[in-house]
Amino acid sequence: MANVAIYNMEGKEVGSLELNDAVFGVEINEHLVHMAVVQQLANNRQGTQKAKTRSEVRGGGRKPWRQKGTGHARQGSIRAPQWTGGGVVFAPVPRDYSFKLNKKEKRAALKSALTSKVNDSKFIVVDELKLDEVKTKKFQEVLNNLKVNKALVVLNDNDQNVVLSARNIPAVKTALTNTINVYDILKYDTVVVTKDAVATIEEVYA
Repeated sequence: MANVAIYNMEGKEVGSLELNDAVFGVEINEHLVHMAVVQQLANNRQGTQKAKTRSEVRGGGRKPWRQKGTGHARQGSIRAPQWTGGGVVFAPVPRDYSFKLNKKEKRAALKSALTSKVNDSKFIVVDELKLDEVKTKKFQEVLNNLKVNKALVVLNDNDQNVVLSARNIPAVKTALTNTINVYDILKYDTVVVTKDAVATIEEVYA
């Protein structure tokens, strides 16, 4: 089992924690991690793009000039793709980009992402994250104490003081244990997790 240090909000080591290998020590499956990221990005796409083909553009019902004898190339419509204002050749139409990933594949991808952070020593456990008031400056001080810059902060409960304090820091995102995903874990350099959140993650995914 992997051992990680537990820090307090001042950045001092206050203990250690044994992580469950069933969640934080699995064999990393890069293919599933890639698929999970692609799926999340694809599912976020609106798919509302639309352009008109030559049959949908208004006008162009009359042949612009006769077929032969003008010296021009033959033309059938001023709304053909080669004309300014004409239709688009293979015009995009609204479509659904989303696809399904099996539950087991999703879980395996998440475990792989968490394991990679633990292996890279980018997984920081704090005993608790509590703020008396909504104050971005105080939350930034906590991050500075932990020597963390770009971080995903995982909380066990929706503490509004912490969430609102972190909201204004561009390189930081807060998430609850039931909303963590592979894309966010990989996007942010460091994962900062409360001790309670680690216990919940192990309970759910072990």
